Amino acid sequence: MKIEELKEKVLNGGELSLDEALWLADNPDLEEVLAAAEEITRHFGKPVFNPCSIINARAGRCSENCKWCAQSGHYHTDSDVHGIIDVEEALEGARIAEKEGVVRYSLVTSGRAVNGAALEKVCDIYKTLGEKTGLKLCTSLGLLNKEELQKVWDAGVRRYHCNLETAPSYFPELCTTHTIEDKIRTIRYAKEIGYQICSGGIIGMGESRHQRVEFAFTLKSIEPDSIPINILCPIPGTPLENTPPISEEEILLTVAIFRFVNPKAELRFAGGRQRLSRETQLRAMRIGVNGAIVGDLLTTIGSKADEDRNLIREAGYEIG
Repeated sequence: MKIEELKEKVLNGGELSLDEALWLADNPDLEEVLAAAEEITRHFGKPVFNPCSIINARAGRCSENCKWCAQSGHYHTDSDVHGIIDVEEALEGARIAEKEGVVRYSLVTSGRAVNGAALEKVCDIYKTLGEKTGLKLCTSLGLLNKEELQKVWDAGVRRYHCNLETAPSYFPELCTTHTIEDKIRTIRYAKEIGYQICSGGIIGMGESRHQRVEFAFTLKSIEPDSIPINILCPIPGTPLENTPPISEEEILLTVAIFRFVNPKAELRFAGGRQRLSRETQLRAMRIGVNGAIVGDLLTTIGSKADEDRNLIREAGYEIG
């Protein structure tokens, strides 16, 4: 097996097997793997970088016990707690994002799901955003059923976000109040309605390298349009607060493997990239990352839009 052969296989429309991807992940020639991923990115991707922005539309007191999350009600953290935000706050955030050149905007909520009166309020917010901005609208509202997803669609949202978070073999170690199968069910309902899908997860939570390869193939099975890649920010008070960070080389390798396995999807920098050197961020963008969440994130500080614009241009992309 050779890296060049696997690269050509992908470039010619083929798909890697799990064994091939595992071999690639363990290959000692990291530079050759990264260079091959960069060529795949140039071949399948457009020279356009897709920035998006999120707003924490409901925070804290979550019933789920995800070990990485500051918003879980099972742990004692300093995370904010508030109900569904007012339409004025959501609209203000959207207008700021639009002014900064962001093309997508999403309300993200804590909790297993948003339903009842809270869902009606979220739908009213999205109707207003659709009327008063030119942004493409996304949302992340948890494990909705098909009827609830249809209501959000009717309010003007066209992309649904639901992270699988990690490999199926590792997920039960991190969360026991819901399953990956629950998440995939919601994604399947969303795809049946017509939504684009944004689904990725967090790396560096104690999973093995081979489990990150497994995760890349699990994502491939749901065919997401966008794959957010978060790097764990250990939050004091959560069970993962003392998790040692994975290396920048391991992060770059993960991006490369994700690009080999999902050659046409957007790979999107999300939480945690602020700890990476500028050089590593640039390399990641050249080998696969062609989208990012910009501005502040949910419970950690994100990036500044003007800094991101400079980084995007230096990586060879236009913003769009």
